[in-house]
Amino acid sequence: MTHPVLALQEADSAVDQLRHRRQHLAEREALATTQRALAEWERTRASIIERLVELAATVERCEHESHEIDVHRERLQKQLRTVIAPREAEALQHEIATLEQRRGELDDAGLQALEEQAQLDDDLTALAAREQGLREDVLNAETALAAAESDIDSVLVEATERVEAARAELDAGLLARYDGLRSHDRVAAALLSGTRCEGCHLDLSAHEVEEARAAAADADGLTDCPQCGRLLVVP
Repeated sequence: MTHPVLALQEADSAVDQLRHRRQHLAEREALATTQRALAEWERTRASIIERLVELAATVERCEHESHEIDVHRERLQKQLRTVIAPREAEALQHEIATLEQRRGELDDAGLQALEEQAQLDDDLTALAAREQGLREDVLNAETALAAAESDIDSVLVEATERVEAARAELDAGLLARYDGLRSHDRVAAALLSGTRCEGCHLDLSAHEVEEARAAAADADGLTDCPQCGRLLVVP
């Protein structure tokens, strides 16, 4: 017959294993993978939208500055037609040439921004086509994880009930010792199998086995492992 403290340890170990399985479900990692993919998609979309806003501002600035240059250049050209002094005419021509150079730079910058806008619009369209699939992947992964968790939870309920039943079999003093050991190590009680403690998996010397058997004989088959300090059930 299994010693009550071993029955409790077995029940607690079963609960520990179930909780570990629940925390490390393959479905949980699958969900995390789909969530990362969606998050990366959202970051990419946000980055593209931000860049499109910047490009729109660049195009608007180029158009505004180009218009101001055109107005200024037209005014200078009118002034040039009325100028007689060669030096003044030369200065006006130089200023007009500078304006035309700047106008060309603005045209190039605006065209480059428009071309990048067109490429990013295509990229955004391609991203939009992936959105539904990514969100469905996340939803399906969430559903699969919930189902897997539910399966384990139903077993956990039964395992937890076995723990409570096993705890009810122990007196308060032994239960306190067991709980104290459990707070430091998941395995608080182990069986002496031959000369080996199944808790720490170390062999006891012949003298230690003899002392353990003598101590357990006066304590309902229970003593402490001299190697690891766990509760040791001596059959």
